[in-house]
Amino acid sequence: MIGGFAALLYGSPYITSDIDIVPERGKVNLDSLSDALRKLNARVWTSTEPKGVAFDHDGRLGEVDIWSLVTDAGRLDITFSPSGTTGFEDLSRDAEPMAVLDVPSHVASLADVIRSKEAAGRDKDRLVLPVLRQILEETTRSD
Repeated sequence: MIGGFAALLYGSPYITSDIDIVPERGKVNLDSLSDALRKLNARVWTSTEPKGVAFDHDGRLGEVDIWSLVTDAGRLDITFSPSGTTGFEDLSRDAEPMAVLDVPSHVASLADVIRSKEAAGRDKDRLVLPVLRQILEETTRSD
């Protein structure tokens, strides 16, 4: 997990409307992800089709770098190489294990969330960066 929801887990006060994940590109993992997306009734999200457009998918999900989806559980963005990173292997090195709604998860480190938001350079990312840097500094000081 990376992005705004990951930042929220570290204490960011900024609310996000989606969850961003960075899957490992192996066939077994992508087949499992595709199965989970089917169970969640995942559809491609667009600004003109906020309820989503049905799409056929399988373990070849990794052939597209970014998926913006809407599911029965909410918005889900899948990105294989978030800005400023080289993807799963890069982010998994420092990822923090966390339980999210009692589901064991791996969350990109706060430093990696910051790195990605800096590289993305979007207005919404620049807005939250000072707070994230402060949280990181306070966390580092208390260690």
